Amino acid sequence: MGLIDLILNLGGLLLWLNWRSHRLDPLTRTAPATLAGTLKRADARRFGGWQIPAGLVLLLCLRVPLYGMLGPPLHWTPKLNLGEIVPSFSIHVPGQILVFSVLSFLRVMLIAYFWFFALVALNRSVTESDPMLRILRMHLGRPGRWPWWLQLLLLPLGGAALWAACHPLLAHLGVINPALSPAHLAEQGLLIGFGLIFTLKLLLPVILLLHVVASYVYLGANPFWEFIAVTSRNLLKPLQPFPLRFAKVDFAPLAGVLLLSLLLNFPEIVKWAANALGHRSLTLWPL
Repeated sequence: MGLIDLILNLGGLLLWLNWRSHRLDPLTRTAPATLAGTLKRADARRFGGWQIPAGLVLLLCLRVPLYGMLGPPLHWTPKLNLGEIVPSFSIHVPGQILVFSVLSFLRVMLIAYFWFFALVALNRSVTESDPMLRILRMHLGRPGRWPWWLQLLLLPLGGAALWAACHPLLAHLGVINPALSPAHLAEQGLLIGFGLIFTLKLLLPVILLLHVVASYVYLGANPFWEFIAVTSRNLLKPLQPFPLRFAKVDFAPLAGVLLLSLLLNFPEIVKWAANALGHRSLTLWPL
Protein backbone atom coordinates (compact mmCIF):
# COMPACT_ATOMS: atom_id res chain seq x y z
CA MET A 1 0.00 0.00 0.00
CA GLY A 2 2.87 2.35 0.69
CA LEU A 3 4.09 1.80 -2.88
CA ILE A 4 0.59 2.45 -4.27
CA ASP A 5 0.38 5.67 -2.27
CA LEU A 6 3.76 6.78 -3.62
CA ILE A 7 2.80 5.99 -7.23
CA LEU A 8 -0.46 7.94 -6.89
CA ASN A 9 1.42 10.86 -5.33
CA LEU A 10 3.87 10.87 -8.24
CA GLY A 11 0.94 10.75 -10.66
CA GLY A 12 -0.59 13.76 -8.91
CA LEU A 13 2.74 15.57 -9.05
CA LEU A 14 2.97 14.96 -12.80
CA LEU A 15 -0.53 16.39 -13.19
CA TRP A 16 0.51 19.48 -11.25
CA LEU A 17 3.71 19.98 -13.25
CA ASN A 18 1.85 19.45 -16.51
CA TRP A 19 -0.67 22.12 -15.52
CA ARG A 20 2.14 24.49 -14.53
CA SER A 21 3.92 23.87 -17.85
CA HIS A 22 0.74 24.62 -19.78
CA ARG A 23 0.14 27.88 -17.90
CA LEU A 24 3.75 28.98 -18.45
CA ASP A 25 3.78 28.10 -22.15
CA PRO A 26 4.30 31.38 -24.05
CA LEU A 27 2.06 30.21 -26.90
CA THR A 28 -0.86 29.93 -24.48
CA ARG A 29 -0.22 33.12 -22.53
CA THR A 30 0.72 35.73 -25.13
CA ALA A 31 -1.72 38.24 -26.50
CA PRO A 32 -2.49 38.41 -30.24
CA ALA A 33 -0.90 41.87 -30.34
CA THR A 34 2.52 40.22 -30.15
CA LEU A 35 4.24 38.14 -32.83
CA ALA A 36 4.19 35.04 -30.62
CA GLY A 37 0.52 35.66 -29.90
CA THR A 38 -0.30 35.16 -33.58
CA LEU A 39 1.25 31.68 -33.57
CA LYS A 40 -0.92 28.62 -33.04
CA ARG A 41 0.02 25.07 -32.30
CA ALA A 42 -0.13 22.51 -35.09
CA ASP A 43 -1.18 19.72 -32.72
CA ALA A 44 -4.65 19.26 -31.31
CA ARG A 45 -5.57 21.28 -28.25
CA ARG A 46 -5.03 19.32 -25.06
CA PHE A 47 -6.51 19.59 -21.62
CA GLY A 48 -4.64 22.35 -19.83
CA GLY A 49 -7.14 24.62 -18.09
CA TRP A 50 -9.33 23.73 -15.15
CA GLN A 51 -9.44 20.06 -16.14
CA ILE A 52 -6.00 19.21 -14.76
CA PRO A 53 -6.50 20.76 -11.28
CA ALA A 54 -9.93 19.15 -11.18
CA GLY A 55 -8.34 15.80 -12.05
CA LEU A 56 -5.81 16.25 -9.25
CA VAL A 57 -8.55 17.02 -6.72
CA LEU A 58 -10.52 14.01 -7.97
CA LEU A 59 -7.44 11.80 -7.57
CA LEU A 60 -6.93 12.92 -3.96
CA CYS A 61 -10.60 12.35 -3.16
CA LEU A 62 -10.86 8.94 -4.87
CA ARG A 63 -8.02 7.67 -2.73
CA VAL A 64 -10.35 7.81 0.30
CA PRO A 65 -12.65 4.91 -0.77
CA LEU A 66 -9.68 3.09 -2.37
CA TYR A 67 -7.63 3.13 0.82
CA GLY A 68 -10.71 2.38 2.90
CA MET A 69 -11.33 -0.72 0.78
CA LEU A 70 -7.76 -2.03 0.45
CA GLY A 71 -6.27 -0.90 3.75
CA PRO A 72 -8.07 -3.10 6.32
CA PRO A 73 -7.52 -6.45 4.52
CA LEU A 74 -3.82 -5.62 4.20
CA HIS A 75 -3.62 -4.39 7.82
CA TRP A 76 -2.20 -1.10 6.54
CA THR A 77 -2.03 1.99 8.74
CA PRO A 78 -1.53 5.26 6.82
CA LYS A 79 1.52 7.04 8.21
CA LEU A 80 2.99 10.38 7.23
CA ASN A 81 6.76 10.14 7.50
CA LEU A 82 7.93 13.62 8.53
CA GLY A 83 11.29 12.56 9.93
CA GLU A 84 11.18 12.87 13.70
CA ILE A 85 7.37 13.01 13.69
CA VAL A 86 5.31 10.22 12.10
CA PRO A 87 1.55 10.82 12.48
CA SER A 88 -0.64 7.71 12.06
CA PHE A 89 -4.15 7.93 10.62
CA SER A 90 -7.10 5.61 11.12
CA ILE A 91 -7.99 3.68 8.00
CA HIS A 92 -11.58 3.37 9.27
CA VAL A 93 -12.28 7.14 9.46
CA PRO A 94 -12.87 8.69 5.99
CA GLY A 95 -12.06 12.20 7.26
CA GLN A 96 -8.64 11.09 8.47
CA ILE A 97 -7.95 9.27 5.20
CA LEU A 98 -8.80 12.43 3.24
CA VAL A 99 -6.45 14.53 5.38
CA PHE A 100 -3.74 11.90 4.93
CA SER A 101 -4.31 11.87 1.15
CA VAL A 102 -3.88 15.65 0.90
CA LEU A 103 -0.91 15.90 3.26
CA SER A 104 0.84 12.91 1.69
CA PHE A 105 0.64 14.60 -1.71
CA LEU A 106 1.78 17.97 -0.30
CA ARG A 107 4.79 16.25 1.26
CA VAL A 108 5.84 14.77 -2.08
CA MET A 109 5.32 18.12 -3.81
CA LEU A 110 7.42 19.95 -1.19
CA ILE A 111 10.21 17.42 -1.63
CA ALA A 112 10.09 17.74 -5.43
CA TYR A 113 10.25 21.54 -5.35
CA PHE A 114 13.03 21.47 -2.77
CA TRP A 115 14.98 19.24 -5.15
CA PHE A 116 14.31 21.74 -7.95
CA PHE A 117 15.65 24.55 -5.79
CA ALA A 118 18.69 22.46 -4.79
CA LEU A 119 19.54 21.70 -8.43
CA VAL A 120 19.11 25.34 -9.46
CA ALA A 121 21.26 26.52 -6.54
CA LEU A 122 23.91 23.91 -7.29
CA ASN A 123 24.04 24.95 -10.97
CA ARG A 124 23.71 28.69 -10.37
CA SER A 125 26.78 29.36 -12.54
CA VAL A 126 25.30 27.51 -15.55
CA THR A 127 24.12 29.70 -18.43
CA GLU A 128 20.47 30.13 -19.31
CA SER A 129 20.96 28.10 -22.51
CA ASP A 130 20.87 24.82 -20.58
CA PRO A 131 17.39 23.41 -21.40
CA MET A 132 17.01 21.34 -18.22
CA LEU A 133 17.92 24.25 -15.99
CA ARG A 134 15.57 26.50 -17.95
CA ILE A 135 12.69 24.07 -17.29
CA LEU A 136 13.47 23.98 -13.57
CA ARG A 137 13.60 27.77 -13.35
CA MET A 138 10.35 27.99 -15.29
CA HIS A 139 8.58 25.81 -12.72
CA LEU A 140 10.09 27.75 -9.81
CA GLY A 141 9.11 31.11 -11.23
CA ARG A 142 10.64 34.26 -9.77
CA PRO A 143 12.10 32.46 -6.69
CA GLY A 144 14.19 30.42 -9.14
CA ARG A 145 16.38 33.51 -9.61
CA TRP A 146 16.77 34.41 -5.94
CA PRO A 147 20.13 33.98 -4.14
CA TRP A 148 20.95 30.32 -3.61
CA TRP A 149 20.92 30.49 0.20
CA LEU A 150 17.44 32.04 0.13
CA GLN A 151 16.23 29.35 -2.26
CA LEU A 152 17.42 26.60 0.10
CA LEU A 153 15.72 28.28 3.08
CA LEU A 154 12.40 28.99 1.37
CA LEU A 155 10.80 25.55 1.41
CA PRO A 156 12.13 24.37 4.81
CA LEU A 157 10.63 27.50 6.37
CA GLY A 158 7.51 26.99 4.24
CA GLY A 159 7.28 23.40 5.49
CA ALA A 160 7.53 24.64 9.08
CA ALA A 161 4.74 27.15 8.42
CA LEU A 162 2.59 24.42 6.82
CA TRP A 163 3.09 22.22 9.89
CA ALA A 164 2.00 25.08 12.15
CA ALA A 165 -1.10 25.58 9.98
CA CYS A 166 -2.02 21.87 9.94
CA HIS A 167 -1.21 21.20 13.59
CA PRO A 168 -4.62 22.30 15.04
CA LEU A 169 -6.49 20.06 12.57
CA LEU A 170 -4.26 17.04 13.27
CA ALA A 171 -4.57 17.58 17.01
CA HIS A 172 -8.37 17.89 16.69
CA LEU A 173 -8.51 14.59 14.77
CA GLY A 174 -6.44 12.91 17.48
CA VAL A 175 -3.66 12.06 15.04
CA ILE A 176 -1.00 13.86 17.11
CA ASN A 177 -0.70 15.20 20.62
CA PRO A 178 -1.12 18.98 20.91
CA ALA A 179 2.10 20.97 21.17
CA LEU A 180 3.05 21.91 24.72
CA SER A 181 3.74 25.54 23.81
CA PRO A 182 4.26 27.81 20.79
CA ALA A 183 8.01 27.25 21.17
CA HIS A 184 7.44 23.47 21.07
CA LEU A 185 5.32 23.88 17.92
CA ALA A 186 8.02 26.02 16.28
CA GLU A 187 10.65 23.41 17.16
CA GLN A 188 8.55 20.66 15.58
CA GLY A 189 8.01 22.75 12.46
CA LEU A 190 11.71 23.50 12.04
CA LEU A 191 12.64 19.84 12.50
CA ILE A 192 10.12 18.85 9.82
CA GLY A 193 11.02 21.72 7.48
CA PHE A 194 14.77 21.30 7.59
CA GLY A 195 14.33 17.54 7.36
CA LEU A 196 13.83 18.21 3.64
CA ILE A 197 17.61 18.51 3.40
CA PHE A 198 18.03 14.84 4.21
CA THR A 199 15.70 13.84 1.36
CA LEU A 200 18.56 14.78 -0.98
CA LYS A 201 20.03 11.35 -0.17
CA LEU A 202 17.55 10.02 -2.74
CA LEU A 203 18.69 12.47 -5.42
CA LEU A 204 22.34 13.54 -5.28
CA PRO A 205 23.99 10.08 -4.97
CA VAL A 206 21.80 8.86 -7.85
CA ILE A 207 22.98 11.76 -10.01
CA LEU A 208 26.61 10.85 -9.31
CA LEU A 209 25.99 7.18 -10.10
CA LEU A 210 24.32 8.12 -13.37
CA HIS A 211 27.36 10.28 -14.13
CA VAL A 212 29.63 7.26 -13.59
CA VAL A 213 27.55 5.22 -16.04
CA ALA A 214 27.49 8.01 -18.63
CA SER A 215 31.27 8.50 -18.29
CA TYR A 216 32.07 4.96 -19.41
CA VAL A 217 29.08 4.17 -21.63
CA TYR A 218 28.24 6.43 -24.56
CA LEU A 219 24.54 7.23 -24.33
CA GLY A 220 24.37 9.82 -27.08
CA ALA A 221 24.06 13.59 -27.02
CA ASN A 222 21.11 14.45 -24.84
CA PRO A 223 20.29 17.50 -22.66
CA PHE A 224 19.49 15.19 -19.75
CA TRP A 225 22.92 13.55 -19.70
CA GLU A 226 24.62 16.90 -20.21
CA PHE A 227 22.73 18.21 -17.18
CA ILE A 228 23.79 15.15 -15.16
CA ALA A 229 27.43 15.77 -16.12
CA VAL A 230 27.34 19.47 -15.24
CA THR A 231 25.55 18.84 -11.94
CA SER A 232 28.02 16.10 -11.01
CA ARG A 233 31.00 18.36 -11.74
CA ASN A 234 29.53 21.04 -9.49
CA LEU A 235 28.88 18.47 -6.77
CA LEU A 236 32.45 17.19 -6.95
CA LYS A 237 34.18 20.59 -6.85
CA PRO A 238 35.11 20.23 -3.14
CA LEU A 239 36.98 17.00 -4.00
CA GLN A 240 39.09 18.49 -6.78
CA PRO A 241 42.18 19.12 -4.57
CA PHE A 242 42.38 15.41 -3.69
CA PRO A 243 44.19 12.91 -5.96
CA LEU A 244 41.26 10.61 -6.74
CA ARG A 245 42.16 9.82 -10.36
CA PHE A 246 44.33 6.76 -11.02
CA ALA A 247 45.34 6.14 -14.63
CA LYS A 248 42.09 6.49 -16.61
CA VAL A 249 39.79 5.77 -13.67
CA ASP A 250 38.26 8.66 -11.73
CA PHE A 251 37.16 7.67 -8.24
CA ALA A 252 35.82 11.12 -7.37
CA PRO A 253 32.16 10.26 -8.16
CA LEU A 254 32.29 7.15 -5.98
CA ALA A 255 33.94 9.13 -3.19
CA GLY A 256 31.21 11.74 -3.58
CA VAL A 257 28.50 9.07 -3.32
CA LEU A 258 30.09 7.75 -0.12
CA LEU A 259 30.46 11.19 1.49
CA LEU A 260 26.95 12.33 0.53
CA SER A 261 25.47 9.07 1.80
CA LEU A 262 27.21 9.52 5.15
CA LEU A 263 26.22 13.18 5.50
CA LEU A 264 22.62 12.83 4.36
CA ASN A 265 22.04 9.68 6.41
CA PHE A 266 23.60 11.18 9.51
CA PRO A 267 20.39 11.05 11.66
CA GLU A 268 19.89 7.35 10.85
CA ILE A 269 23.56 6.63 11.58
CA VAL A 270 23.31 8.37 14.97
CA LYS A 271 20.13 6.42 15.83
CA TRP A 272 21.76 3.15 14.79
CA ALA A 273 24.86 3.91 16.87
CA ALA A 274 22.76 4.91 19.89
CA ASN A 275 20.71 1.69 19.67
CA ALA A 276 23.84 -0.45 19.26
CA LEU A 277 25.46 1.17 22.29
CA GLY A 278 22.21 0.97 24.25
CA HIS A 279 22.22 -2.82 23.94
CA ARG A 280 25.62 -2.74 25.63
CA SER A 281 24.52 -0.26 28.32
CA LEU A 282 26.69 2.46 26.76
CA THR A 283 25.91 5.97 25.49
CA LEU A 284 27.26 8.21 22.76
CA TRP A 285 28.17 10.93 25.26
CA PRO A 286 29.88 10.25 28.59
CA LEU A 287 27.87 11.30 31.65
